[in-house]
Amino acid sequence: MLQTIETEFYAELEEKKSKFLAFLVPIEQFEARLEDLRIEHRKANHHVTAFRLIHEDDHIEEGAKDDGEPAGTSGMPMLKVLIGREIINCGVIVVRYFGGTKLGAGGLARAYSGVASMALDAATLVPWQRIVQKTFTGRFDQTSEIERQIAMLQLRVLDRSYHEAGVDILLEGPKSTIESMAAFMHELNLY
Repeated sequence: MLQTIETEFYAELEEKKSKFLAFLVPIEQFEARLEDLRIEHRKANHHVTAFRLIHEDDHIEEGAKDDGEPAGTSGMPMLKVLIGREIINCGVIVVRYFGGTKLGAGGLARAYSGVASMALDAATLVPWQRIVQKTFTGRFDQTSEIERQIAMLQLRVLDRSYHEAGVDILLEGPKSTIESMAAFMHELNLY
């Protein structure tokens, strides 16, 4: 089951005097947060990133950058943590302050994946659901039943337009819930 986050989470790891600061960030804030962290931690040696983003067609875009660390030792291990835990629509930024002792490729991979896992462990994960919008049309005599169903399903009303035949209601919510509303409307209109 795909999961995501709604707010930022943080974790920290120290390995042979190197500090690894992990920021798990919702995808909408990822680029801006990376820029802020580059300014806030300008003396840091590396700002390593990994992200996963799901598109409208359900294609998952993934990316990882080592930011000067040896290729494959930092960004990719963090990305593998996100993939392994089925996390989408967020990214991990790890700020590293070098402590003077080289960790080697294996040590770097363990440190970066470890601190990314710690940030995920600290996070409040929520099930990811595709949010969609759909307009439903009802007669005036059906309005109270329709409104009751909208409230029960906890759908968000974006617009109501009244006309001679009744009302058009633009709703937003998880795709599966919108589909439940469509089934309800179909049944309602059979009578």
